[in-house]
Amino acid sequence: MSGRRVAAITRRLMQQFRRDRRTLALLFVAPIVILALLGYMIRGSSSVPAVGIANQDQGPLGGMFASALEHSNLISANTIQASDGDAKLKDGSLAAYIVFPSDFSQRAQAGTIAPEVHLEGSLPGTSVPVLQALQQALASVASSRPGAGLRFVPQVDYLYGGRTLDTLDYFGAAFIGLIVFFLVFVITIVAFLNERSLGTLERLMASPLRRGEIVLGYMLGFTILALVQSAEVLTFALAVLKVHNEGNVLLIFGLEALMALAAVNLGIFLSMFARTEFQAVQFIPLVVVPQFLLSGILFPVSTEPKPLQVVSDVLPLTYAVNGLRDLMIKGADLTWPSLQLDVGVVAGFCVLLVAAGVATLRRRIA
Repeated sequence: MSGRRVAAITRRLMQQFRRDRRTLALLFVAPIVILALLGYMIRGSSSVPAVGIANQDQGPLGGMFASALEHSNLISANTIQASDGDAKLKDGSLAAYIVFPSDFSQRAQAGTIAPEVHLEGSLPGTSVPVLQALQQALASVASSRPGAGLRFVPQVDYLYGGRTLDTLDYFGAAFIGLIVFFLVFVITIVAFLNERSLGTLERLMASPLRRGEIVLGYMLGFTILALVQSAEVLTFALAVLKVHNEGNVLLIFGLEALMALAAVNLGIFLSMFARTEFQAVQFIPLVVVPQFLLSGILFPVSTEPKPLQVVSDVLPLTYAVNGLRDLMIKGADLTWPSLQLDVGVVAGFCVLLVAAGVATLRRRIA
C-alpha cells in the first residue's frame, strides 16, 4: 500500500469539497443553524399554558386557591365565568379552566379538596403544569392550615382526548403528515433531477409539449405514487398501530393527499436548483428539518418565540399538522373554520408551487 497514493486521493477529495460551497455550508453552517434554532425554541419559548379560574365557592378556601393559582409560575391564570370555559377551550384561548364549586369549602372541611379541572386535551404537554399548579396551591393552602389533613381529589374532564390516549395517539396525526411529506419530497426531487440529468427532460422540451404540460404530467405521475403511499401510511397507522381517530377517514386521506401533492410540487421546483443527486439531498436539512421543528409537531406553535411563530405561519406542514390533529383528535369536519383554513392554505401552496415549477422550468431549460 502506497501512502503517497492514499494521500493523493485524500487531497483530491478535499479539493472537491473546497470548491463545493454548498456542501461546505451543509457540513459546517447547517448544524449551527439547526442547533441555534432548537436552542432558541426551547429557551425562548413561553410554555406557560393559559388557565381560567372560575370561583363559585361561598367559603374562604376557593378564594385562597384562586389566589395561589394566580401567583403560580407554572400557569398564566385569569378569572372567567364557568359558562364561558368550554367556548374558550374550543377557540384555543385557554388550555384549561378550573372551577371551585359552591360547596368547595364545605367539602374541604370534611377533608376533601375537589376542584373541577377541565382540560382541552389535544396537547398533552399543557395538562401536566395545570395539575402541578394545583398541587402547589394545595401545598400553599395546607401550610396556612396546619393539621387540616386535606385529601386532593380533582375531578378531571377532557374536552378532547383523555386518560386512555398514549403518546402515539397524540403525536400519530403529526407523524403521518411528516412521513408523507418527507418521503414524497425526497423521492420526487431525486427522481425529477434524474430525468433531467439523463436528458429526458431536454428531449421533452424539444417536443411540441408545453412547459406546463410537462410539469403537470410529472406532477400527476409522482402524485399517483404518493397517493398510494399515503393510503398505505394511513391504513397502517389506523389498522395496525391503532392510532386514536375521531374523524372521517376520507377527510384525513384528503388532507394527507394535499400534503403529498405539496411535497411533489416542492420537489419538482427545488430540483431545478440542483445539478446532482447529492445536491438535491442537501435540500433536506434546509426544507424538512425547519418544518419539523417549527410546525408544531414537537412544540405547540403558540409556545414558540414570536419571531418563530411568524415563520411557522408560512410553512405548509404547520397547517397540515393542525388539520390532521383537528381531524383525528378533535373529530373536526369541514364546517370547522380552522380546518377550512388549514385545507385552503395547503391547497393554495400546491397551486403556488405548480406555477413556480413552470416558471423555473422555462428559466433553466430553454
